[in-house]
Amino acid sequence: MNIVVTGANGQLGLKIKDCSEFYPDFNFLYLDIEDLDITENSLVDNFFATHKADALINCAAYTAVEKAEEEPEKAELLNSKAPGYLAMACKKYGVKFIHISTDYVFDGESETPYNELSQTNPQSVYGRTKLNGEYGVIKHKPDSLIIRTSWLYSEYGNNFVKTILRIAKEKEFLNVVNDQFGTPTYAGDLAEAILEILKKSRTFGTMHSGFYHFSDSGKCSWYDFAVEILKISGINTPVIPVTGNEFPSKVKRPSYSVLDKSKIIKDFNISIPQWEMSLKKMLEKYL
Repeated sequence: MNIVVTGANGQLGLKIKDCSEFYPDFNFLYLDIEDLDITENSLVDNFFATHKADALINCAAYTAVEKAEEEPEKAELLNSKAPGYLAMACKKYGVKFIHISTDYVFDGESETPYNELSQTNPQSVYGRTKLNGEYGVIKHKPDSLIIRTSWLYSEYGNNFVKTILRIAKEKEFLNVVNDQFGTPTYAGDLAEAILEILKKSRTFGTMHSGFYHFSDSGKCSWYDFAVEILKISGINTPVIPVTGNEFPSKVKRPSYSVLDKSKIIKDFNISIPQWEMSLKKMLEKYL
C-alpha cells in the first residue's frame, strides 16, 4: 500500500514516520510545504495524477490558535480550502482519505464527553476553519475518515509538555490553568491508531468512513497535566493552580474538551492507553 502523508514535518507526521518501521508492507511518501503546496488545487491534482497513492493521511494544518485570530485568511486557506482540494483529488484518483481535525470544533460547554454526533459550535477562527475543512472533505469525498483529536503532544515541535519543561527550569514556580479539562494525546498513540486502521482496511478491503474521536484515556486539567509532567521528569518546581481568567487571550479556550472514543474502539478494535502512561513513555524518549 502506497501511503502519502501531508504535514509530514509536524508532530503527528513525524510520529507516523517513527512508527513506519513496524509496517513493512506500507510504502510511505512524506510531504511538507516545500514538497507540495496543498493550498493550490492544480498542484494537488497534478501530484495525484502523477503519483500512485492508495491512501492519504492529511496531518497538515494551521495550528497556531492565537495567531489564527490575526491571520484568518491563512488559517482558512490551510484548514478549510486545502482539505477540500485533497478530498477532490482522492475522489478523482481513488485514494482512501484520512483527515485530522480537532476538539475546537466544539464550544467546550458540555459536561459529558463529546461523541461524533455532538453539536459543533466553534468559538475561534481556528475552530471555525477546521470545521469548514471537515465540511469540504465530506462534500467532495463522503467516504473519507475524519479523526478529531485533542491536546496533542510529542517529542517534536512546540507543545505543552516541552513548554512546561522549559519554563520549569527558568522560573521559581508555575501558574497553570485548573478550570479547563480535556485529555492529553500522545501523537505516537494517534499515529499507531491511524496505521492500524489502514492495516485493517488493507486486510478487509474496505475502510469505515465518517467521523471518529481519538485521544488517550482519562481526563485532567492543564494543571493536572503540568504536575504529572514535572513529577515524571523529577523536577521539583511548584505548580500553582489558577483560573483561565488570569491568562487574557484573544481565543475562547474550551473549558471542557473530553472526547468519547467508544466508536473508534468498537469499529477498529483499538486499545487506547491512559494519558499518564503515554506521557511517561514520551518523556522517557525525550529526556
